[in-house]
Amino acid sequence: MSKRDYYEVLGVSRGCGDDEIKSAFRKLAMQWHPDRNQGDESCEHRFKEINEAYDVLKDEQKRAAYDRFGHAAFDGGGNSHAHGFSSDFAATFSDIFDDLFGMGRRGRSSGRERGADLRYNLEITLEEAFSGKTAQIRLPTNVTCEVCSGTGAAPGTEPIQCRACSGSGRIRHAQGFFTIERTCPTCQGRGSVIETPCSSCGGAGRVTRERTLEVNIPAGVEDGTRIRLAGEGEAGMRGGPAGDLYIFLSLKPHEIFQREGADLYCRVPISMVTAALGGEFEVPTLEGGRTAVKVPEGTQTGKRLRLASKGMPVLRSKSRGDMYVQVVVETPQKLTKRQRELLREFDKQSSTDTQPETTGFFAKMRELFE
Repeated sequence: MSKRDYYEVLGVSRGCGDDEIKSAFRKLAMQWHPDRNQGDESCEHRFKEINEAYDVLKDEQKRAAYDRFGHAAFDGGGNSHAHGFSSDFAATFSDIFDDLFGMGRRGRSSGRERGADLRYNLEITLEEAFSGKTAQIRLPTNVTCEVCSGTGAAPGTEPIQCRACSGSGRIRHAQGFFTIERTCPTCQGRGSVIETPCSSCGGAGRVTRERTLEVNIPAGVEDGTRIRLAGEGEAGMRGGPAGDLYIFLSLKPHEIFQREGADLYCRVPISMVTAALGGEFEVPTLEGGRTAVKVPEGTQTGKRLRLASKGMPVLRSKSRGDMYVQVVVETPQKLTKRQRELLREFDKQSSTDTQPETTGFFAKMRELFE
């Protein structure tokens, strides 16, 4: 049976480029692979035909000979296609195998693995969040071994090339026309092994130590703020780069203030007289001082008074939030006989003008009942 034209087999034109040939081959090889068409004997023949055509057209010299003499250029002895597979088909097919089964090819690991990132939870007060601070923290972590300088090998020695994989970090196994590649179990993909490990770190290149670090906490940080200290995490394996340290901040509950963003809130009880006649009281501030709050005449419970720019500083800004003071009118307790008489006298003289909210509410109640 005469062979089909190689360009026709791959579905490309004679003037196409190498990339187009490779793309057509990969697509057809995946489509006609016997494992994807089990039970169809014609697929094996078509698959071999595709591989044979690609092996000729991908090679510049073979392609030139084919363009000039056709199939006759490869007739006779020494034909590498006697069985439908070229000598370097296994290497070529490894890319197709990756696409079929999702096994990405990986290069050799250098053995210098990056250290892990660390997390540290730090609790601060609202006053510290207001003004900012420099905090000292102590944490146990893996640091570079000083004895071997992170190599993992004993002083005076060095890691040697892995004999199992010849330093590639990968081992190949041929199974028929498949070539399976996997991580070298001897060196774990590093390409090198340590024959004489460091006595201090056991070959890891790092040891556990307690470290003291300074953390700069800027003014205005909020609960849950994360601060990253680059390179302050765990030291890498065998001299690899260190990971990062992440400081997660949380704020302790305050006795007086509650915080919402950059604003502060507090509740202040005032006397019934102050609420009725008006007056003034003082509240503390996070700067450490006090500020006066004026109470208008006739203030009711729940009234919120705003003190501009008395709240928290805005992170990385010169502006500040506000402070909101919510007043709570306190009902007097344990009255004397004379105080009770005065209150009853006051109640008899009350009118709709002195208690408009109470008068209005009960007026609506009467309308509802009627």
